[in-house]
Amino acid sequence: MSDTARRAAELSHLRDSTFAKGDPIPLPLTMAAIYHAPGDATGFNQYGRFSNPTWAAVEEMLAHMENAPCVAFPSGMAAISSVFFGLLKAGDRVLLPSDGYPTSRGVVERYLQGFGVEYDVRPTASYLDGGFERYRLAFVETPSNPGLDICDIAAVAKVAHAAGALLIVDNTTMTPFGQRPLDLGADIVVAADTKAPNGHSDVLFGHVASRDPDIITAVQDWRKTSGCIPSPFDAWLVHRGLETLEVRFERMCTSAGVVARRLQHHPAVRSVRYPGLENDPSHNLASAQMERFGFLISLVLDTEDKAEDFINGCALMQAATSFGGVHTSAERRTRRGDAVPPGFVRLSVGCEPTEPLWEAIKASLDRLGG
Repeated sequence: MSDTARRAAELSHLRDSTFAKGDPIPLPLTMAAIYHAPGDATGFNQYGRFSNPTWAAVEEMLAHMENAPCVAFPSGMAAISSVFFGLLKAGDRVLLPSDGYPTSRGVVERYLQGFGVEYDVRPTASYLDGGFERYRLAFVETPSNPGLDICDIAAVAKVAHAAGALLIVDNTTMTPFGQRPLDLGADIVVAADTKAPNGHSDVLFGHVASRDPDIITAVQDWRKTSGCIPSPFDAWLVHRGLETLEVRFERMCTSAGVVARRLQHHPAVRSVRYPGLENDPSHNLASAQMERFGFLISLVLDTEDKAEDFINGCALMQAATSFGGVHTSAERRTRRGDAVPPGFVRLSVGCEPTEPLWEAIKASLDRLGG
């Protein structure tokens, strides 16, 4: 049995050892700003900005998946920001992916530069080129969003560490069931649990994971001091979503593999990127460092109008930003400012049965012509 399968099996049983007769098996929701804390309350809940039992339960699940301590946040960007603000100081330099999620770059460009933090950008596929001298942090997103390029996490970690840099990996597109950056040498993982971990597109959430206790302490201190804390109700929803992540992720990845292969042969589709395709530039590296190939597909149609018609005309597809939900969704990414062709579509495969989903996708493409 694989380690991932074992962790998936244990995920919904982490609280079993604490049960007394009559206790609720589903996680109770604790909505509290204050707690009973007479005398020396060290080690106990005292105030809602410091701790919450519902957060703690979600962090336990995330830590079990990551095999590392985790800190929960109210969004993926809050998690990323906590690392930047918690670890960087004036005079530090950061390396960022030029083709990753633009808001991650925006935090450094718009805010941290004003505090004396400098940055450079580099494409994901050639992230090793140029080395990591002078950098305090190297931040990668692999596969990149939305182009799905990949970098060698283990190789980047080795070279970055030799240069004295810490490596952060945004693992949002893969989850710990698809890729385990900490096992490959990364110092920090950040992720938006808004996506597949919650899975139902009804909550924003994120986390930071690290096996370095000093990093975890710095991130926790930033959360407590800044007040960048998750809602207990949101944490409760994510806890519920995590219990079904493995089965949802399995369906989504399997369907994505089938859909991607068939998209390659449709006359309306100019190009397809999916790491699971044998002819994809990232396939060999993806096969070595990823446990699954994910549920995101990038495809290019002839024009912006055809891309919009494809998305809006598909009976089993939602026109929406974000990804990782139970509903298949898609978005023309030039709307978000990504440097991609006008007809570029990011397709997030959901949990619909594979064959009906493909038939709906094919029918929408067939209307466009070749």
